[in-house]
Amino acid sequence: MGKHKLMIVLQLIIIFNFVWSPLTIYDAYAVDERTTVIISVENSEDLDAVKDRIEEQLPDTEIRQSYKNAFYGLSVSLVEKDIPRLEAIEGVKNSHQAVAYEASLNESIRFIGAEDIRNKLDENGVRLTGKGVKVGVIDTGIDYNHPDLQKNYKQGYDLVDDDEDPMETKSRKGKGTLHGTHVSGIIAANGTVRGVAPEADLYVYRALGPGGHGSTEQILAAIEKAMEDKVDVLNLSLGSPINGPDWPTSEALDKATQAGIVTVTSNGNSGPDMWSVGSPGTSEKAISVGASMPPLKIPVLTLFSQNDRSIPILSIQGSLPWTFQRDLPLVEGGLGLEDDLTSVWGKAVLIERGGVSISTKIKNAEKAGAIAVLIYNNVSGPFAAGTEQASNIPAISISKEDGEFLSKAIKGDQAAKESAATVIRTTFEEEVDHMALFSSRGPVTQSWDIKPDVVAPGVEIDSTVPNGYLALNGTSMAAPHVAGAAALLKQAHPDWSPLQIKAALMNTAVALKDNEDHRYPPFVQGAGRIDIPKAVEADTLVHPGALSFGVWESAQPEEKQKQKVTIENHTDSKRTYTFSAPTGLGVGLRWRLPMPVILEPGEKKEVTIELDINPELASYERLDGELLIEGGKETIHLPFLLFVNEPNYPRVSAFQLEPEPEKKGFKYEVYLPGGAEELEIALYDPDTAAYVGTLDKSRNINKGLFEKIIPFKDLPVENGLYMAVIFARHKDQEDVYETLILLDENEILFSDEEEDVQ
Repeated sequence: MGKHKLMIVLQLIIIFNFVWSPLTIYDAYAVDERTTVIISVENSEDLDAVKDRIEEQLPDTEIRQSYKNAFYGLSVSLVEKDIPRLEAIEGVKNSHQAVAYEASLNESIRFIGAEDIRNKLDENGVRLTGKGVKVGVIDTGIDYNHPDLQKNYKQGYDLVDDDEDPMETKSRKGKGTLHGTHVSGIIAANGTVRGVAPEADLYVYRALGPGGHGSTEQILAAIEKAMEDKVDVLNLSLGSPINGPDWPTSEALDKATQAGIVTVTSNGNSGPDMWSVGSPGTSEKAISVGASMPPLKIPVLTLFSQNDRSIPILSIQGSLPWTFQRDLPLVEGGLGLEDDLTSVWGKAVLIERGGVSISTKIKNAEKAGAIAVLIYNNVSGPFAAGTEQASNIPAISISKEDGEFLSKAIKGDQAAKESAATVIRTTFEEEVDHMALFSSRGPVTQSWDIKPDVVAPGVEIDSTVPNGYLALNGTSMAAPHVAGAAALLKQAHPDWSPLQIKAALMNTAVALKDNEDHRYPPFVQGAGRIDIPKAVEADTLVHPGALSFGVWESAQPEEKQKQKVTIENHTDSKRTYTFSAPTGLGVGLRWRLPMPVILEPGEKKEVTIELDINPELASYERLDGELLIEGGKETIHLPFLLFVNEPNYPRVSAFQLEPEPEKKGFKYEVYLPGGAEELEIALYDPDTAAYVGTLDKSRNINKGLFEKIIPFKDLPVENGLYMAVIFARHKDQEDVYETLILLDENEILFSDEEEDVQ
């Protein structure tokens, strides 16, 4: 491998959280290494009193931040070995180590109806452009000198450098950024491109520094600052792979929403698998946004010799666009290392993700004379990616399944010794209102909430970046469409609460269907793709906009559950609303829906929806669909979801390993959403797939992030590169996660996800 730094494969980004392990092997190597911890304080406790107790009992601890609005607690710096003592102090509810976060037009804005609504006036007779609405953006900062953003930018704050200048990171100060400027442009650009709300006021908080990285501490501080500035709408196009409802950033968004701010966040780019949503997209009250496709002519690939299979592609940010109108010879390129690229001159090269960074793969291929790069995923499904290092050749990403199909075709041609090379052909297909494959899916573990709430365009979105414009992909691009829509709704209905604005967007959303004309499930699209004119003109609101009936245990003879739903009549006349449930869903299920609800003008009423189920008769593990509420201008579709018995959500995710020389060992971290009765890490030879040893076994682990030190002297194998298979079992469900790891005391595995966006 030479001096190439290898990297571990993670979903989205690397996350650091602290969960104390009482194992003596950890204590034996504990040293005075400091860490930043987010403390949740009991609501009944005085924050200053808790601070005094901490300073008295742990005098070496530094109190860094106090949070009273979005999150009730503190951030502190202390040595790791003192964390158990910290958690034992009166008033401390729990603690989380600060985690890492990354940054998760024109055609798309017209598509969701933003331009169609311009002629509608607010109560003051002003056109709906977001005028007078304060929109906060927590991201990598903003190029406030951009001509399309100068009129909108009002003020901001830099939580990374602790000053009042939220300018994007310049390359001379580290890895440059552009993400926040792109997001801000989608919301409110007003120049060559026009955002969804082109006259909204932008308040920008730089919480992600060089390379688009930040921590829980900075994100929480930014939410606090936005609350102090009394923004009306707050956008967070960032995320982590932690699928849980009680993560500090998710809780902070819930509290910001309760304080009157419409909070919007991206759902993540780890689709299309179920359960791939990550915090803060798991927030109950925030509007979590998935990515759909605006009207586009999408390039797809076919094999010249097997043209019955179309392969969708995604452009890699920083590379040239894929505009080929001729056939291309395709060859294997391994992991994209220099030694893998000996016969690629004048050809397109197929490279597997992982091993080295995406930018290194593209750079090596370009240096070897390749004319195009196809990078296929090393985990199931597609992925969105980008690189800050511009390349002079096109580079695209494809799914693992499509990559393996192409690889098999190349090897088959070689085995047959055919004179003709494997050839790919580019065609263009019209795509509109389909889900982006990379868009993360729900639901949320433990709470079983349906996420995303809605979807918006997130593919090939052209917006502002420092010194120009760029098209990007990601749920990061979808979320600001919704934030801009919320600004228009706030201008049109200034007395509406965040709950009502969320309901309007969900109640009027357009349900999307796949290529086979099947409606996407609620945990894929939420209520559907937003439609701004319908949301602004909504005369009936129903909230919550989706219902989760949780998990039903088959061991119980019969279960009943009630859900409260509020209906609001925003018309000038009396309305009668009726409920109906879908038929033919299966046996053992009985709905008890409200009788017709009569509401006077301006009246609202809470009603109860009851669901009885006999799990012994149920022949399904998951049930989803929509209830219909009729009586308003538009029929409202209310998505619902339920599970019979514990669902098979991922029992293990976000594994990483790196050397800890001061502790004389390797530290591994693994996120376990529900905990695990059994955890095992087996090692295999990456070339032969032969089992070579077991790195660790642990049992009865609590849910959350688990970390442990493996001493150098206890390694079961020699230093080198291995395939790690992480096995976890919880409640009779098992899961396996595979990734390459490097056991080398002097090398750290970095994730190529550092270059991805949300």
